[in-house]
Amino acid sequence: MTMTSPSATGQGLTPPPRGKLGPKVRQLGPGLLAAATGVGAGDLVATMVAGARFGTVLLWAALVGAVLKLALGEGVGRWHLASGTTLMDGWRRLGRWATTFFGAYIVVWGFVYGATAMSAVGLPLNALFGGLPVRYWAMIAGVLGLALVWAQRYHAFEKFMTVLVLLKFVSVVSVAVLVMPSLGDVTSGLVPRLPEGSTVYVLGLVGGVGGTITMAAYGYWMFAKGWRGTGWLSMMRLDNAVGYVMTGVFVVAMLVVGSAMLFGQDLTTSDDGLLLLGTALGEQYGNWARLLFLTGFLAVTTSSLLGVWNGVSLMFADWVRTVRLPHGRRTESAAAAARRAETEVVEVAVEKTRWFRGYLLWLTFPPMLLLLIDKPFGLTLVYGVLGSVFMPFLAITLMLLLNSSRIAKEGRSGWVSNLLLGAASTLFLALLVTDLVNRF
Repeated sequence: MTMTSPSATGQGLTPPPRGKLGPKVRQLGPGLLAAATGVGAGDLVATMVAGARFGTVLLWAALVGAVLKLALGEGVGRWHLASGTTLMDGWRRLGRWATTFFGAYIVVWGFVYGATAMSAVGLPLNALFGGLPVRYWAMIAGVLGLALVWAQRYHAFEKFMTVLVLLKFVSVVSVAVLVMPSLGDVTSGLVPRLPEGSTVYVLGLVGGVGGTITMAAYGYWMFAKGWRGTGWLSMMRLDNAVGYVMTGVFVVAMLVVGSAMLFGQDLTTSDDGLLLLGTALGEQYGNWARLLFLTGFLAVTTSSLLGVWNGVSLMFADWVRTVRLPHGRRTESAAAAARRAETEVVEVAVEKTRWFRGYLLWLTFPPMLLLLIDKPFGLTLVYGVLGSVFMPFLAITLMLLLNSSRIAKEGRSGWVSNLLLGAASTLFLALLVTDLVNRF
């Protein structure tokens, strides 16, 4: 894909759809990618464990989390469209501390997450087909993901990911309908309650479901689709809302499945827990139910892997571009950046750069060393801490950027956005502190 830095007021290569809903629905895509990438095996585990321990009582927490993530996604999209530049340019304007933090973070995160993502795909492949240990299925998945992302262009990538999104959504929701308790039990979970010992689970559901670093990739996919300028703000909001409504429904479905099939069981590991659920479904409803769940599990983990391989590699390539800009470019205002984009027509063909492909290789091959270790405690520890570190950084920097002169007036935050981003910042800081205290 080729991404052109647009002006903050231009309308891009094609005008945004107006009027009827049909043309807008046909434009949906980047939000589905962001939602698909953000929901991975960790989210399956978090929701399933919460459901097994507390039933559907914590349903409200999952929905609150979806709303806060929707606000963050809207903020990311609004920055890209109203500033005419990427989020990386915004962090650059906040100061060297922001780009330095992100550069260190993305390198460490990629090494740890690469092993986690590949293992997550290897689990359902091993359960479905057998023949090889999980670690070798994981390596095969990583190499196939590398090949697919290396070769394809955005529109083919979007279509393939959309198929995976629909597959995982239909399969998991179908399983939830199959095992659903009474409607009254489900709706009672909409009333906020905190059962004894549930605080950590509530924080995890609110803050953990729906993506971390991958949320920042949303703007790159919008640019790749040709969305440029403030005229696309309403389309972006619809797209983002559809993605996170689907995420919310998906999380509710997993809570229902966990509460119906595993209530009262102590699930201590993600590997055993997810496979235990598939086994329980097979025993109660037949092997077809087990296969349906495992197919959805495979679609969830594959879409997450491919989304990270593509989106985070785009971010890394853009980070390299950003830190290599001349000093004057680092400190220029939003208006100056927009004028420069109009006059220079700056193009960043990121998938063709050595930095994009170099990060793809970094995600795939070095982490395979971690796959040779059987459930390494250090990997779990580092990944858990890394996941809780990025979200307060994203929420706080979005508040700073979206309330400043670095963005066009029509793109600045109103009270609703500030309220939600402020709540997200507070929550994610609390999550970080809680996670560090519990771990250390």
